[in-house]
Amino acid sequence: MKIDTCNIPIQENLPGCSKIGTCDMNSCYKLTTFDWLHDIPLANGEDKFPFVEVRFKNSRKGFYATNNLELYVGDTVAVEAKNGHDIGIVSLTGELVRLQMKKKKVDYKNNNEILKVYRKATQRDIDKWTELRLKEEEVKHKARKYVILHHLQMKISDVEYQGDGTKVTFYYTAAERVDFRQLIKDLAREFSTRIEMRQIGFRQEAARLGGIGSCGRELCCSSWMTDFRTVSTSAAKYQQLSLNPQKLAGQCGKLKCCLNFELDGYMEALSDFPSHQIQLKTEKGNAKWMKSDIFKGHLWYTYTDIEKNGNAWLKLTLEQVNEIIDLNNQGKEVHSLEEYASELAFTEIAPVNNFETVVGQDNINRFDDINPKKRRRKKKKSSKSNQKKVTYNKKRKTNKLKNNNEKNNKK
Repeated sequence: MKIDTCNIPIQENLPGCSKIGTCDMNSCYKLTTFDWLHDIPLANGEDKFPFVEVRFKNSRKGFYATNNLELYVGDTVAVEAKNGHDIGIVSLTGELVRLQMKKKKVDYKNNNEILKVYRKATQRDIDKWTELRLKEEEVKHKARKYVILHHLQMKISDVEYQGDGTKVTFYYTAAERVDFRQLIKDLAREFSTRIEMRQIGFRQEAARLGGIGSCGRELCCSSWMTDFRTVSTSAAKYQQLSLNPQKLAGQCGKLKCCLNFELDGYMEALSDFPSHQIQLKTEKGNAKWMKSDIFKGHLWYTYTDIEKNGNAWLKLTLEQVNEIIDLNNQGKEVHSLEEYASELAFTEIAPVNNFETVVGQDNINRFDDINPKKRRRKKKKSSKSNQKKVTYNKKRKTNKLKNNNEKNNKK
């Protein structure tokens, strides 16, 4: 077993950086923070803020009183727990902890309710903590077997040992309420520790396990997202996305969180667009909305009377549509939408791309098969003609043989 610069054991033959969640560089963790106030001295000789933020497995964090200890980011500490003690790593110190506690609405003035830091973790504490972290995967597999034996509709996704080994927390997901009283008894008998079952949502499960999204990047929920806002299908409708559940759903089985990222921009752009329920009144008949290009400002309309006017889609600009709606509100009707559509087609000129071959090469598509169907047909025809030629030659040979036999018989 190797030891790094911070006296933290590094396990060999493990995927990733092989530090099993004990990295002190803050680079492998979600919600890593940069203390931009660490080199700024306090005014008027004020004392340092007596609380620190401690990080545990995955994204679990907590605030603890320093108990007059000089702590820095990256220190491994033994902290107070409800029963026994836990081992964690200091992730934030100083005035930023004050701001975080205000944001989380933690009453830091009432020190009695906040847990304390016992001491800096000794090598014995770190060794025991590392052994417990290595046991978590085996414990998870055994717990899943008990779940199958009891026929429970739940999934155990993660296991976390307390630093002193007196408690094991099982994180599970379930669609409905589960009666796991007998399961807890069996797990307590198997592992000889206190058992805590904590239910998490499917999004929280994906955040804890991590993964790669369809965009090719690490999942947002496991890398930087701090909260999970509700995502509805209306977000996809506003962005004019096809309501395909296979494309809109993430690895958690729910709608992707990134559907909310650009929603505000689409909502702001749509504020200038008229309602889709408004029909344009013309002398040829009413026209209904079909689709729109939000950022180019184009809308497509078609006449409701298909038998009389056809089913063609006419493209209009946003200014033209608003002009027609204003005339309709005044009780006036335009002659037809084709006038506006022809004006748009006249003003829009397709850009001419004058590409030049700098090296003097031909088109990059010169090797593509332009008309593959025609070539296949020609091949088929040629094969048929060859077959006809072969049958014709065979007939000629048989006729010659017959003539020769008849001449021989006459002689």
